[in-house]
Parts: sequence; C-alpha cells; structure tokens
Amino acid sequence: MSPQPKPGILEISPYVAGRGPDPGGPPAIKLSSNESALGPSPAAVSAFEAASADIAIYPEGSARLLREAIANVYGLDAGRIVCGNGSEELIALLARIYLSPDDEVIFTRYGFLVYRIATLGSSARPVVVAEDNLRANVDHILAAVTPRTRIVYLANPNNPTGTCLPASEIERLHEGLPDTVLLVLDAAYAEYVQREDYEPGTDLVNRFDNVVMLRTFSKIYALAGLRVGWAFCPPAIADALNRLRGAFNISVPAQRTAMAALHDRDHLARSIAHNTEWKIWLTNNIRAAGITVGESEGNFLLLQFDSPRRAEAADAFLTKRGFILRPVANYELPHCLRLTIGTPEANRGVGEALADFMRQETS
Repeated sequence: MSPQPKPGILEISPYVAGRGPDPGGPPAIKLSSNESALGPSPAAVSAFEAASADIAIYPEGSARLLREAIANVYGLDAGRIVCGNGSEELIALLARIYLSPDDEVIFTRYGFLVYRIATLGSSARPVVVAEDNLRANVDHILAAVTPRTRIVYLANPNNPTGTCLPASEIERLHEGLPDTVLLVLDAAYAEYVQREDYEPGTDLVNRFDNVVMLRTFSKIYALAGLRVGWAFCPPAIADALNRLRGAFNISVPAQRTAMAALHDRDHLARSIAHNTEWKIWLTNNIRAAGITVGESEGNFLLLQFDSPRRAEAADAFLTKRGFILRPVANYELPHCLRLTIGTPEANRGVGEALADFMRQETS
C-alpha cells in the first residue's frame, strides 16, 4: 500500500490561476488576474535589475530592511511584521500553526479559495457562511462560531466580488468572537479603497492579541511575479510565524524590489488615480450595455449575466476578440466574469467588445 496523505488533502481542489494568452497563439490582453494596469514603479524595475549582481548570496533571513521600510511607510512596529512568499504563504502558515484536526475555520461563501485549501491542508473543517448580495454578513459569521472555531478568514475588500465592510462592522465582528478565535483580515486590495469608513485592520491588531492583517505587493505595487506579502501581527503570533516560515522565504531581488516600490509614492498615487478613473468609466459603460456590475473597492469588476450560458458565451466572444477575463464558476458564480481594470486601450477595447456582445445577444 502506498503512503497516504493526511485527512483533508485529497478534498482540496487545486487552485487554478487566471488564464493568460496561449503560448504561440494570437496576441491577447490578459484581464483575468487583477494585475496592476500601470505595472511596477520604474524605481522597482531598476532595483530588480541591480539585484541580479547579488543572486549568489542568501537573502537576509528576516527581511529586516523590507520590514523596516514597511513599518516606516505605514507607521507600524517592524518587530510585528512578518514577510511571506505572497500572502498565500502566510494564510497557510497561520493554518498550520493554529489548527488541529477537526478544528473549524469560518470564511464566507465567495471568499478567497485559498482559505479552504489552507483549512483542509491542516485537516480542519471549513465552515462556509452565506453572504447577502455578494457581501459578507457579520451576523452570519458570528452565528457559525462554535467551541471548535479557531480561525475566521475575511478578505476585505473581497475577491472576486469587490465588496467591502466598513470598520464599524469589522469591529463588531471582532467584539463577537471569543478571545481564542484568530481573526485574519486579508487586505490585499486595501490601497485601492476610496471610502472613508474603511480600515484595513491595523487598529485592531494594535489593540488586540487575536487579529492579524495580511497585505501584499502583488496588486497595487505590481510585483505579483516576485511573490511578496506581509502580515502585521500581535507579538506572540509574529513569533510563531517566524518559527515556522522558511528560513530564506523572500529572495534578494524580491526584498530590494519591494522596498523600491514601497518608496515610490508618486507611482502609487498614479496607480490609485488610474484605477479610480477607469473603474468608474468601465462600470458606467458596461451597465449601459445591459450587464449588471456591482460596486467594487478593488482593481476589478464582477460582471453579472442573466445565466451561466450567457456568461460562457460572453467569455468565448471576448476571447475571440483578444480579451481574457476570469470565469468564476469555481467561486459558485457561474453566471459571472471578473474583469481586471487594465490600460486605457484595454479598457476601451473590452468595453466596446462587451457592448457588441450584448447587441448580438439581444438582436
């Protein structure tokens, strides 16, 4: 008999990333993975190129200079920051640290698929709670808490829905959780949020011992290919993460490039302004074409069609026109496509293609 994985592993559906252009196929514009429309800061690109001279040496194991840079920009304690190989590594590490077999983990129906993977990978039990109109509901989450609950993962803003809870609701959620439950606030899209009632989790982490905030360099900073994420934690949780994480989990180029990206605040401001402008433009134009588009606080929109058949037809039509979106049937949203905000040319082109598709469907 061959070796057998531990319970939960074979229940995992492997994560499938947004597809890109077919190698050797016709040119296509990828709008499927929420990558930054403007790309990385020129300073970050220069730092990456310069780092090539030092790839023969091991990185500094704690990513100290990067943690200090993050702390300086965001006004945090560097000793409570832990960097990871993308925020996915940190999600998985928290599960490994705090979950035992048959413990329970709560996340919402349309939450990030990696939460389920991390839970099952630790032989724990996923508890999926309903959302209201594609938005997390604090009362539903609290009603699902049992003595076996150990972690609540909540993406805010959420991907793929784009919805976001105000700080008051996050506060109410935390107040309703036992001290023994870890609240993990995944704020990957925090920099894009424009609403005044939003708080990514920094305040709660500063005040309590059972909250972690996750952030990433993959989105607004456009370093998705380098895999850099970070967690702001209570001291005891930072200590536990540092005991288990890989000894050299952030490469030399990744550390130096992330630092340069972090310090280019002008590029950050341009990326935010671009996203805000074109998100409004795309939302208005796609709605005018007859497609439902929810409000989004990220760098993407969730397009809602009247049936799975029409969503599949739209995806095929757009692919032929050279635009690759993200079907989200694996998020139990078979009637939807997720559209990343792209360059001006890509946005105009995909807007025109969607209008053409709807005219074809209704003619």
